[in-house]
Amino acid sequence: MTALAERLAAALVSPAETALIESDQDDLPGHEAMAAAAVLVPITDRPRPGLILTQRTETLRKHAGQVAFPGGRIDPGEDAVAAALREADEEIALPRDAVRVIGAADRYRTGTGFSITPIVAIVPPDLALIPSEAEVASVFEVPLDFVLDSANHRAVSAMWQGRERHYYEMIWQDRRIWGATAGMIVNLSRRLRWGM
Repeated sequence: MTALAERLAAALVSPAETALIESDQDDLPGHEAMAAAAVLVPITDRPRPGLILTQRTETLRKHAGQVAFPGGRIDPGEDAVAAALREADEEIALPRDAVRVIGAADRYRTGTGFSITPIVAIVPPDLALIPSEAEVASVFEVPLDFVLDSANHRAVSAMWQGRERHYYEMIWQDRRIWGATAGMIVNLSRRLRWGM
């Protein structure tokens, strides 16, 4: 196991330095009452590791144009790891055999009714990833140290469906990473301070 994999694995089981975020809304039901989903959190194994993210197409019914991890609903008979790997293969042609799964991070509940399990994994750098035209406009890599730096985590609030919603956002180059994706990154940051 590489040093990066060891640090990530240790951090996922270490206590977080600060409180973790379960959602960007206060009045959501518990995880068991929501639809189960999983995302892959692919970290590139290079001297300065990166985090692979997608920009969703503008034509999608939900979350159009948003930055996201590859992922989606857990199908019957799947666990979170299988769903995350399947979705990453479908969305960005990330070969399953190129992924070294490290473990599950903290679940996150969304206002759209999903309980998301982030699956942290290491992937080789510079893979030829191909976005699925129907879902993904582009695939890009953000330096891991940038997204883990709390100085880049901006707390924001906005009205949504008549309620005030509190969430985080990060701006990297011309990309706005916000909402559930940013929340999961903030949680990962709070854990990885113990292992990075």
